[in-house]
Amino acid sequence: MLKLLAAVAALVLPTAAMAQAPDPAPIEVMVLGTYHMGNPGQDLHNARIDPVTTPAKQAELEAVAEALARFRPTAIAVERVARDQSDMLDHRYPAFTPADLLTNPDERVQVGYRLAHRLGLERVYGIDEQDRDGQPSYFPFEDVQAWAEANGRSAALGAMHEQVATMIGEMETRQRADTVGEVLRWMNTPESAASGQTFYTALLAFGAGDAQPGAVLNGRWYTRNALIFARLMQAARPGDRIVIVYGSGHSYWLRQFVQTTPGFRLVEANDYLPPA
Repeated sequence: MLKLLAAVAALVLPTAAMAQAPDPAPIEVMVLGTYHMGNPGQDLHNARIDPVTTPAKQAELEAVAEALARFRPTAIAVERVARDQSDMLDHRYPAFTPADLLTNPDERVQVGYRLAHRLGLERVYGIDEQDRDGQPSYFPFEDVQAWAEANGRSAALGAMHEQVATMIGEMETRQRADTVGEVLRWMNTPESAASGQTFYTALLAFGAGDAQPGAVLNGRWYTRNALIFARLMQAARPGDRIVIVYGSGHSYWLRQFVQTTPGFRLVEANDYLPPA
């Protein structure tokens, strides 16, 4: 009997110990959707942005960095393809100096590098995914446009462009009148993140039968964002607090991935950005 009890205990005790083992610390992620401060002109629709290297805008960006620092990030992730995919570290960050803030308007520098430098962080990741030679585009809009022209839907597609142009006009007005922090607060409400996806979902109507260019575009856009988040997952460490600095068009899916991935927790940027 004693031998039997000992054998049962040997089977049960390890299981009980495993059951009591604490879960890994959650990975907290702040998705900070930004506008393209350097006017790169790489999107389908682009806003005209006033220079952010002026003394006034630099003071506003310092206030943003000071506010975000209260989150105590352990790593930053930006919209750049890392040269070395084995560690995904942003290869440009090690050369950064504060003097770059006066000449380089790129939001990766102005927000991401500024914050990392302020906190003495070494881990700045480049988690972006871009089109690759020999592979389908992640944004095959030309196929949607061709289908619309062939099927009498050009006017409907044009109306969608006009709606986006109106939103961009509001963005241009706000960035002239408001502080950088106020603009970022406006862009980072859950409602704003969701509204950025409406253009993509509206494209689902462009197609019929076996020809579904709008659906294909949505699938490719999802795939790009999934690859972006996959890189974040692979770079993150238990207990990390990560700020993702990305074009706001990505906010919807990045927020969704954080919210639905076990072990990750979404932190609202507006809980830390400077008050309006």
